Amino acid sequence: MFSAVTIQPTDVFAALAHETRLRCLILLMRHPELCVCELTHAIGAVQPHVSRHLAQLRETGLVTDRREGLWIFYRVSPALPDWVAAVLRETFDAVCGELPFVEDDRVLAQMANRPGMPRCA
Repeated sequence: MFSAVTIQPTDVFAALAHETRLRCLILLMRHPELCVCELTHAIGAVQPHVSRHLAQLRETGLVTDRREGLWIFYRVSPALPDWVAAVLRETFDAVCGELPFVEDDRVLAQMANRPGMPRCA
């Protein structure tokens, strides 16, 4: 059982207001866990840019990470307060069928060398 973290409303909405963070969150809502390399590939951004925004999401408490060998994997925090989880679900439901989110998932599905393979793209 996870205990809910304290998250400020302004932090949640600031996270959702930036395209890179929103695209990462939508992908993480769709997939249980993704590596930084998968997120960079899917949204077509460079690793330092994506990592900086993932760090902001982690500091806010919206995502958690874990290291496995060379890779750092991110997931939506299982300890979100109910109201934050509801905001993320509603946001996901509203935009998951829209561009660029559909395209991000399509690009991710076509990615070669995903984690678990010998090399990460």
